Amino acid sequence: MNVLWAALAVAVLAGALLALVIARLVRGWRGSWHARRRAARAGAGEDAAAVLLRRAGFRIVAEQARTWWAPLIDGEPHRTELRADYLVEADGELLVAEVKTGDAAPSLATAATRRQLLEYHVAFAADGVLLVCPERGAIHRIEFPLEALGVVVTRGAARRPP
Repeated sequence: MNVLWAALAVAVLAGALLALVIARLVRGWRGSWHARRRAARAGAGEDAAAVLLRRAGFRIVAEQARTWWAPLIDGEPHRTELRADYLVEADGELLVAEVKTGDAAPSLATAATRRQLLEYHVAFAADGVLLVCPERGAIHRIEFPLEALGVVVTRGAARRPP
């Protein structure tokens, strides 16, 4: 009888371990499937955005443009690489064009998008930034006017007037 209980216990334990392994494999497959789907959507969006930008009169200067930027933390530079989808030119201006697909990302209500565009504007020293929404067929010029907030910029320092 003890042998039967021991065999049953081993079978239950083996079944539980097998279930854990299968669950982990399914979770990994499902996660990678979502990642592949997102990557395919983003790639198609970037291709559509290039067509949209050219039709709107922009000349693409660089794809996946990279720059190094070194914000200071307590006076110490911390180099980080940034990569924008496109650098484009039109009417003598250099603009960073960032492509966003999906429902939430192409909106300035999305904090991550807003911060990314502001970071690109500063780090690439561009004349402006474009938010390109290929799924909507839209190109939006985004500006960050400090004057509208009552901020005065002098010698690189921003301050609010009294």
